[in-house]
Amino acid sequence: MNARLLPLLCLSAAVLLWGTSFVAMKIALTGFAPLTVVFLRMLLASGLMALFWGRVPKTGCAKGDAKWLVLVCLLQPCLYFLLEAFAISLTTSAQAGLISSLVPLLVAAGAWLFLGEGLSVRGLAGTVVSLAGVAWLSLSGAANEHAPNPALGNFLELLAMCCAAGYMLLLKHLSSRFNSWHLTGLQALAGAVFFLPGALLTGQAAGVSAPLLIPAEAWLAVAYLGGVVTLGAFGLYNMAVVRLPAAQAAASINLVPPVAVLSGWLLLGETLVPAQAAACIVILCGVLLGQGKPKKTQAPEAA
Repeated sequence: MNARLLPLLCLSAAVLLWGTSFVAMKIALTGFAPLTVVFLRMLLASGLMALFWGRVPKTGCAKGDAKWLVLVCLLQPCLYFLLEAFAISLTTSAQAGLISSLVPLLVAAGAWLFLGEGLSVRGLAGTVVSLAGVAWLSLSGAANEHAPNPALGNFLELLAMCCAAGYMLLLKHLSSRFNSWHLTGLQALAGAVFFLPGALLTGQAAGVSAPLLIPAEAWLAVAYLGGVVTLGAFGLYNMAVVRLPAAQAAASINLVPPVAVLSGWLLLGETLVPAQAAACIVILCGVLLGQGKPKKTQAPEAA
């Protein structure tokens, strides 16, 4: 019972942290430029990991693992946070959170395309419906104080979710040989190095040279993102992946959008226009449609 319950608890906690991270990022952007937020987030996470790095079990790399480790770190956190940081500066946290519901379908499609796993007809139909909903959500959004360019922001968030799906597929490949916290630490360090140049270039404009002028809420949001979400959510998810199938773990992402929408409404006062609300329903219907397990399509043959 404990063996089944522990990974589910880990996933639940990770979903809660991920869902609130969109609001935290939005708050952090009130005082910092996007690349500066991500750099500080990764730097803080790396510093915290360094405190107990010596206690993290290490495992030897198998032949060929180095390139997969580099690719994992490139997809998550580098490209993922690069895209998401700018996405959230252009759209609302609620819309970005809703687009994250596509991850399980993207993981299934990626496993079908690259790993030769079967894909149900419903899964394929759900992906198409959800993508159509994302397009409708983006095109129906008007610019406002919370979302200066929702169409571009939602498109960047969709690309970020593609990176997240690729990361989840690769993580399952590596999780059998690497400790989950070892992978989390490597990702945090890679992110800090990757975003350092951007932070140096934008730090002056972001007001880092005058930290007292930055709202306390922005500092607290960065601390929450780096010390709680980056280490907590990704560490907990990595722990769960070791004990669960990749598709089942990815399906937990379906719970992120309700948390993101609710926290955006409670903490930021974000709202959706009627057309956007209808588009959200289409996205969620597509996600639910893709959860079935009827007859599967044949995977494409390798070239």
